[in-house]
Amino acid sequence: MRGMARVVVIGGGYGGLAAAARLAKLGHEVTLLERAAETGGALGTVERLGFTWDAGPTSTLMPAPMRDLFRKSGRTLEAELRADLEPLPVIREHRFPDGTSLALPHGRGAQLHAWDELAPGLGERWVRFVEAYADDWEVIRRRYAEVPWDREPRRTPEARELLSRLDSRETLRKRLRHDLKDERQRLVAGHPFAADGHDVRDVPAWAGLVSYLEQRFGAWRIPGGPGTLGATLRRRLETRRVQVVTGAEARDIVVRDGRAVGVATDTGDHPADVVVCGIDPRRLPALAEYVVRTLPALPPTIAHVGLDADPAPDLAHETVLHGEPLLVVRKGGTAPEGGSAWTVHGRGRLDDDLLATLARRGLDLRPHVVARVDRTPRELVEQWGGSPYGVLWQGRGTVRQRLGPDTPVAGVYAAGAHATPGAGLPFVALSAALVAQRVGPA
Repeated sequence: MRGMARVVVIGGGYGGLAAAARLAKLGHEVTLLERAAETGGALGTVERLGFTWDAGPTSTLMPAPMRDLFRKSGRTLEAELRADLEPLPVIREHRFPDGTSLALPHGRGAQLHAWDELAPGLGERWVRFVEAYADDWEVIRRRYAEVPWDREPRRTPEARELLSRLDSRETLRKRLRHDLKDERQRLVAGHPFAADGHDVRDVPAWAGLVSYLEQRFGAWRIPGGPGTLGATLRRRLETRRVQVVTGAEARDIVVRDGRAVGVATDTGDHPADVVVCGIDPRRLPALAEYVVRTLPALPPTIAHVGLDADPAPDLAHETVLHGEPLLVVRKGGTAPEGGSAWTVHGRGRLDDDLLATLARRGLDLRPHVVARVDRTPRELVEQWGGSPYGVLWQGRGTVRQRLGPDTPVAGVYAAGAHATPGAGLPFVALSAALVAQRVGPA
């Protein structure tokens, strides 16, 4: 687009904040609309009795997209945070139904050694499985994740190279069963998807490259947590003179002659040359018809607990208890002196209280609980206005049913969890970068 455009960004979650910051830096006049009283969405925090917990997903895989966002919209991330991102030596600990456990480290050699400690020969098999994704990642990165892709491409060698992966009928479950004979390795490789609410039978095999990304880039912690990231982005929008309108729920995109000309809210219309959808497109009638075949990946059941001590000081920052139900325990947040803040996620059949279920699996936090906040998936979706876990994988066709960065409506682009092939901060940051590429400088 040539010349300064009036851009309206719908949604003040991470995707909307990132898109607004980038487009404002490119010289456009940007207005951001957020239905809630403040921006941040799932980047927010939960507070109770002096304890603070991260509200939503905390993935910090691949720090490069986050750093690129800040570098391309102003000062570097480290300068804004006044601290460096913190690398985590252990990505997560896995505890298996047979009683064994694995602390999965970062790096090829470390992972090989960790698996061989569990059982000889597992390390080499794991490394072969992971490194087979190297070529897939290069193709996905260069032609899909970092560059807007053409849904109806000319049959160039580059297009065929990408489509051979995106359109493959092979599922992740089939790949895991073929390449990994040990059930524990299949659980580890499938965990990122199970934790986000997907069934590996419906996930395309190429998406399993997340195991390659974890081995290559490791896991990182944001000093102060994702809530700090949200506050830092809000300051960035102020610097870039983005008009932020809170308490304004977008009712629909105003379309004339097939092109977006504004956004209708419950408080009035906002004229626009460009509209960025940073929310679930099902909430906007102008886009809903194009995603009618998709479903959201719903959040887990969550219990934030404040403890009067740290009953397991050697526990990894994230511990996965495989089985039915799947439990994920995360240590993080702030607590009064001597205490600790933990978050427990549950997926699957939860026939009992989440902490009681955790106790039966060998980790009893109940004697130490002094504060607790429970959230059901429905409550979380209502609070955030959608799911930060994006679109549910329902087979290989899902990648074409997902909008982003382009949409069928001229002048409308999509960013955020619903516009990416994976949930989490890195993929959402990449989606905002793709929108900025499409819109271009003023």
